[in-house]
Amino acid sequence: MEAILLEYAWVLIVLIVLEGLLAADNAVVMAVMVKHLPRLEQKKALFYGLLGAFVFRFAALFMITVLVNFWQIQAIGAVYLLFIAVKSIMDQRKDDNPDVESKPRKQSGFWMTVLKVELADIAFALDSMLAAVALAVTLPELGDFHIGGINGGQFIVMLLGGIIGLIIMRFAATQFVKLLQKYPSLETAAFLIVGWVGVKLAVLTLAHPKLQIIDEAFPHSTVWKLTFWIVLVSIIILGYFLGVRSNKKK
Repeated sequence: MEAILLEYAWVLIVLIVLEGLLAADNAVVMAVMVKHLPRLEQKKALFYGLLGAFVFRFAALFMITVLVNFWQIQAIGAVYLLFIAVKSIMDQRKDDNPDVESKPRKQSGFWMTVLKVELADIAFALDSMLAAVALAVTLPELGDFHIGGINGGQFIVMLLGGIIGLIIMRFAATQFVKLLQKYPSLETAAFLIVGWVGVKLAVLTLAHPKLQIIDEAFPHSTVWKLTFWIVLVSIIILGYFLGVRSNKKK
């Protein structure tokens, strides 16, 4: 029994780190999307975004055994994240290019911004819960009760990891808004992160048992996991240093 509890404790620690990183990505998206709003509306939009993240993560947690059967849901999440990443970066390039004559971008209003944030929350909630399930199912079953089609012990581990991830997001979102206001050029790196998470969801979709366009085991392989995290960390580090250097030149 002690060995099982130690295994649970170790997986919970790993899950907290993983959920914390995914929550930080979600916080980056919220920060970028609300940046153009007045300060008071930023706080309101972040509140709605955090509330949506909370609701969608818990909904996904209870419905994950149903959601994983539909590759179309993962595909929609991947397409949405890739769309907002590509569109935003292209818009930025147009704004920064003095040779291209273009009308000033019309920024989204408050409620449209909230809607965009909530849609991104859904995509990140799906990614978060898929990652949590991949870890939790490696644990031995604890007890004979099930919640949402998942063993009770495994479910509790996922629940705790998700709650701590949301707490991290609560504090990270506000700090990212301040960071983006101080270093506007970090916005490109932020959207690259969004796009890269979209790629991750796309890989999961292509490996879905009902599609199997790529090997079903590939998204869970050490090679892909290392590739994903190395690229993600590289974007963060390069984006930060380039953003700081760009700010110093002004």
